[in-house]
Amino acid sequence: MTFRDLAHTQEAARGDALAIPTVAAMIAVLFAGSTALTPLYIIYKQQFGFSQITLTLIYAVYVVGNLAALLVFGGASDVVGRRPAALAAMGVAIVSGLVFLFAENVLSLDIARILSGLGIGIGAGTGTAWIAELLPNADKSRASVIATSTNFLGLGFGALVSGLLAQYEPWPLRLVFIVFLVALVMVTILVWRTPETIAKPGGVNQISMRPQLSIPQEIRARFVAPAVTGFGAMALVGFYAALAPSILAQQLQETNHAVAGALFFELAIVAAVSIVVLKQVQSSKVMLAALALMVPSVLLVVAAQMVASMVLMIAATACCGVVAALGYRGGLQVVNEIAPDDRRAEVVSSFFVCCFVGNALPVIGIGIVSTYASPIAASLAFAAMIILFAVVALGFGLKTRR
Repeated sequence: MTFRDLAHTQEAARGDALAIPTVAAMIAVLFAGSTALTPLYIIYKQQFGFSQITLTLIYAVYVVGNLAALLVFGGASDVVGRRPAALAAMGVAIVSGLVFLFAENVLSLDIARILSGLGIGIGAGTGTAWIAELLPNADKSRASVIATSTNFLGLGFGALVSGLLAQYEPWPLRLVFIVFLVALVMVTILVWRTPETIAKPGGVNQISMRPQLSIPQEIRARFVAPAVTGFGAMALVGFYAALAPSILAQQLQETNHAVAGALFFELAIVAAVSIVVLKQVQSSKVMLAALALMVPSVLLVVAAQMVASMVLMIAATACCGVVAALGYRGGLQVVNEIAPDDRRAEVVSSFFVCCFVGNALPVIGIGIVSTYASPIAASLAFAAMIILFAVVALGFGLKTRR
């Protein structure tokens, strides 16, 4: 494939007015599937009779699929083409939705979560690259803004719609996934009709299965701050996605599933708006701001639990939404800036691993502590960890910036 072939193919693809909205919709609907469970965890817990630790493990196992997609299939769309990779991601998501629809035990939920993570991992990377190629002048920064804001919109609407259906409509554990599957099929048809931007895709046998993760020695000190920022930002997202409904029910005496979905929707919408509004702010400033805001944000979350205040919880959620947006976007951009050109993919992949681990491990820790101590003790431990990490990362960030 020559540069002229690629340019001609991408120019033809840009002429399709629905191309970018379709790819953005693909990203959104994939991520919506990951938070459709957020308001349903309590219902599953009651019906299947599992513990709080099991609940957090069901949430965290999703990261297994994310890591598999990142480490094994991260570059697949560069080889086979954007559309085939996107269709594969949608196919995996459809299978995941079917497993959720007919889930009868914890194992089926685990399998569905892993498949959901795999589909999202393949689809998000493919979609971001596809949007960049569909934009004039292959505007990667604008593509990142579109992809990340759409990511959070999908997360938010997935939780909101799920909560509303679970609270006010019949079949709380079925109807959500029927709606999700219909949306997946509709978007899949649109993706199938979206122009390819890779001129001469290769075959599946050309995909490298060798994971590529490394951080060059010369940037390791500078990598600490963005890595910890991404870890902390995604830990906050995981906290809300997995545990907010339990906190609302146990500490705030709010058992309405729609409220649980709306709370996560608030976090996601604030994050999406923050990404768009602050897109012109320098990446290092954004990252440092996220680290500084982590401290009051987690303290507000704990305070809301201790005094059982919904007003405080709403305020804490807004702060956490800003932190999630600034932390993810700022950390990713800083990593892109410091990574050597010939090793950027490896360094960025390492950053994403930190994000995925942050999204899962703290949630498991909270589940364990809350089981053997109390939910407030677990949140205090979580807050202490986030504050410690933020202070250390802030020190590294300020030092390397100077």
